[in-house]
Amino acid sequence: MPADGGTPFHIGELATRTGRTVHAIRWYEAQGLVPGVSRDEGGRRLYGELHVGWLDLMDRLRRTGMTIAEMREYTALALQGKTTLPQRRDLLAAHRARVTETIAEWKRALSLVDRKIDFYDEWMHTGHRPPLIPVETPGPKAPARKPRTRR
Repeated sequence: MPADGGTPFHIGELATRTGRTVHAIRWYEAQGLVPGVSRDEGGRRLYGELHVGWLDLMDRLRRTGMTIAEMREYTALALQGKTTLPQRRDLLAAHRARVTETIAEWKRALSLVDRKIDFYDEWMHTGHRPPLIPVETPGPKAPARKPRTRR
């Protein structure tokens, strides 16, 4: 029975409901990132509603650059219960700051790509090479990422 008390379902349904492959779900499990998986009498994994949301969180953390080690740390903290709420919140806040900086860097890069597209559009439209695109002075670099320590 899943920890959320709802009707359990197998990995195929979890894959369908989350849009992930069975292979991807098993990968997350092998990494220790899917807590609370039980098994039926036949040894097949049983999942619940909490796993649907949990997989979505893990996937988004991974897509936004959180390391597997940090995801494991977050998972381990979650398994310890509400006493770790401050640590989980701090871990996510630090990740959010890194994601925000990455988004700012990507916006600066996208701006250059847009200017280059405009440059080529103008060249093709007029038949004459436009003046060079001025180089933007980059903003301050983000501080180097410090290794996380276990709490």
